[in-house]
Amino acid sequence: MRIRVIDAFTDRPFAGNPAAVCLLDTGAWPDEAWMRRVAAEMNLETAFAHPLPETSNADWALRWFTPAGEANLCGHATLATAHALYSDHATPSTVRFASPGGILIANTRHDGTITLDFPAAPPTEAPAPDGIADALGAEPEATYRTGALGDLLAVVGGEATVRALSPDFAALAHLTRREVIRGVIATAPAAHRDGGYDFVSRYFAPANGIPEDPVTGSAHTALAPYWSHRLGRDRLTGLQASTRTGLVHTAVHGDRVHLTGHAVTVLDSVLHHTAG
Repeated sequence: MRIRVIDAFTDRPFAGNPAAVCLLDTGAWPDEAWMRRVAAEMNLETAFAHPLPETSNADWALRWFTPAGEANLCGHATLATAHALYSDHATPSTVRFASPGGILIANTRHDGTITLDFPAAPPTEAPAPDGIADALGAEPEATYRTGALGDLLAVVGGEATVRALSPDFAALAHLTRREVIRGVIATAPAAHRDGGYDFVSRYFAPANGIPEDPVTGSAHTALAPYWSHRLGRDRLTGLQASTRTGLVHTAVHGDRVHLTGHAVTVLDSVLHHTAG
């Protein structure tokens, strides 16, 4: 069985967010325990997809697993899956994925640029959880809940603050479990208007086995509506300021968010031990 490692939300290798992608030949899922073991072996968010019949309302079924368990929504692994399909067929296409997060659409253009159509997660201001400043490493100016996305959005003082964050991951894991949230998005406006991006962010989910995620597509379904409202523009570019970094171009369309980026295949190999 073929398995690939693809760097998403970047146009160069060893940047952006890596995901493993396994395109299955059959129209059914392998054993779930096996998919969990593959994700743990890869030590990456791993996407599994299988084709659906022409009578379905989608083209491929899609699921995502982290080393810690199954995810409900994953942007970078969806973009990586669309890139794998484009690489196999070498033609632009629109693919509809049936996923735990609903129907997700990926449109790939001639230059390999991929746009994901995801449900928006407009944030709602909420009181800061007890201990967030110590756990995150900075006092938020404001905090927001993100509905079904399940994240806490923390707006901090500026780009330099976001870049300098050094969270207490044990405390942050305890806080996210207590608050029943997936992770924490720290964000601030870009320090310079001409820097090529409009806002910065970092994403932490230590309770889910991801101390810091390099580039988080799903988090931008909350970041895009927040910054679009605050900056007064529907189209923005976000820089996720992890050590690998990545750019996510966002566009808000009502209750949907378009997330655009590139992807690069860095490993194409054979998985010898298949489910059976």
